[in-house]
Amino acid sequence: MIAGARQGKLSGLRRLTALAMARDLRAFIVPGADIARAHGLDIEAAGMQVVASPRHASVLLVVGVIPPALREAAAVIYAQMMRPRALFVLGPDELDQLPEADIREDLSQQDLIRGVRRLRSAFAEGAFRPDVADFDAPVLHVRIQYTCPMHPEVVQDEPGSCPKCGMNLVAREAPATAGHTHADQPELIVDADTHATPAQDHAAQHGMNHDAPAEYTCPMHPEVVQNEPGSCPECGMNLELRETKGTKSHEDAGISPDSDHSSMDHNHMDHGDMAFMSMVGVTKDLPRSSDGLPMDWIDVPFGPFFPGLPGGLLLTLTLDGDTVAGSSVQTPGGNEELLQHSALDAGSFIERLAKVEPLAPVSYRLLACRATENAAGVEVPAATACARVGALERERIASHLGWLALFGQQTGFDWLQRCAASLQLKVQNAGIRQVLALKPDIAFLIKRLHRTPLLKSRTAGVGRLAPNAALRGPVARAAGIGNDARSTDPSYAALGFTPVCREGCDALARLQVRVEEITHGLALIVAAGAIELPAPINIGEASGAGEAAVETPRGVARLRLTLEKGRVTAAQLETPSTLHLALIDPLIKQLALGDALLAIGSLDLAPWEVRQ
Repeated sequence: MIAGARQGKLSGLRRLTALAMARDLRAFIVPGADIARAHGLDIEAAGMQVVASPRHASVLLVVGVIPPALREAAAVIYAQMMRPRALFVLGPDELDQLPEADIREDLSQQDLIRGVRRLRSAFAEGAFRPDVADFDAPVLHVRIQYTCPMHPEVVQDEPGSCPKCGMNLVAREAPATAGHTHADQPELIVDADTHATPAQDHAAQHGMNHDAPAEYTCPMHPEVVQNEPGSCPECGMNLELRETKGTKSHEDAGISPDSDHSSMDHNHMDHGDMAFMSMVGVTKDLPRSSDGLPMDWIDVPFGPFFPGLPGGLLLTLTLDGDTVAGSSVQTPGGNEELLQHSALDAGSFIERLAKVEPLAPVSYRLLACRATENAAGVEVPAATACARVGALERERIASHLGWLALFGQQTGFDWLQRCAASLQLKVQNAGIRQVLALKPDIAFLIKRLHRTPLLKSRTAGVGRLAPNAALRGPVARAAGIGNDARSTDPSYAALGFTPVCREGCDALARLQVRVEEITHGLALIVAAGAIELPAPINIGEASGAGEAAVETPRGVARLRLTLEKGRVTAAQLETPSTLHLALIDPLIKQLALGDALLAIGSLDLAPWEVRQ
């Protein structure tokens, strides 16, 4: 049985339907396919098809620990799925906001395969039930607010009219957890002279002839005309005084009061559009586009589970038509507690730091090992250091392949997504012989990339960054900055390392740097001759302060820590994605939406390593 069954008795036809759904399981992955691949999971090999929309999914697959900031979003995704639906969880024991998992397994490929078999049986037997329970979570509750169609910043909890233009407020849904009411809105200051002046004063402001009859019309419905002020019977908007024949004064028309203009021909003059002059007042508070036109700007969220972007990254883009006028970004911040501790022994601290970034666990494990070894004054044998280089470069290759898979998904190159994802899964846990055996396949992928003509036209000139000190990793090296911690590492120097640099500063240059680093990484593994995961060296009860820097796949990460009798009592971590997060807003302003998303993707952000 599954909790998300469709209501109905399991008749013969429904039994056939349930069997068909059991064979064709479609999974939406939370927080994303990149996290699933980083854990070594091949979803399609286990028997499920990965889909990009929850509307097309029958299974919500939760991979690893989900921070509290993402659980509400996961609950919304589950609610959007059509019944029958199932919740399949790999790893975490508890997920508030979501219902009890239908299938729960450990986080490994074998457990995934076993869970899929159990899931097929659950669908075949329980896709339809006569009694089903509605899924409910606090985030799904909504409250009604009222806003002005012309001035969206005007929001209140009761029906009424806009204090700026008088238009009837319209109802809209707002999340119950939004946590703000009308009292939280900034006070709206309305110019009383604009909406509450007598007709005589209003006419005097516009230089009108008081002897002419006054007419009032609706800016949105010009067919509504009456002789007295009031509101529009169709939309409730305040009527505006409009000019009629003979209302403009002689002085404003440039005619002497003594002139005789009875012979002037007015037949060619069209006054029917005069009422729309009041739209200037209606749009005066709207933001201005780059061409100076007033436009309604809207805030559109992308994420935290948006296909083609890193899982967990929540972008809110302010769109002026299809152009980005501004942005804000949020990250899960779920790994902050990993560095909040009283005092841990060195081994426990290293294991904890390795979990900070699920996309680069080897890099952060090596960083913790080096920092504790430096604090304790312990020297690492040269052979061990070279084997660690092999493990670090293997992770760099796998990470860049994972980025290529996301890039292929975002740009519509399906072949690139499939090939890069497949190679990533094969590389990331491979021994040195297996890595060397994969060199022809990797070389073929790179060769095909270079022979894809649309790739250059799609990325050249997009997301151009000026070289500056905030750039790290491949982003810096694509701007011609040789910022690479491996350049000062004796182990890398012994293997003949040289950094890869480009001068383009755009998305194409960042792509080229990562592709070349894949090739260089293979050469470094061959030179190292071994691959060994970093393991802590026994430091006894040493005390001291130490620091270390490691060039992760996204740039240099630095760690400073203090040891007291073999225990880590204080630690400060600096990560590349924390610095790159500030690049987003200036990078994408005034870009078309598609180019903006491509530019953000080219930064290869890791939301999990961002330090708040």
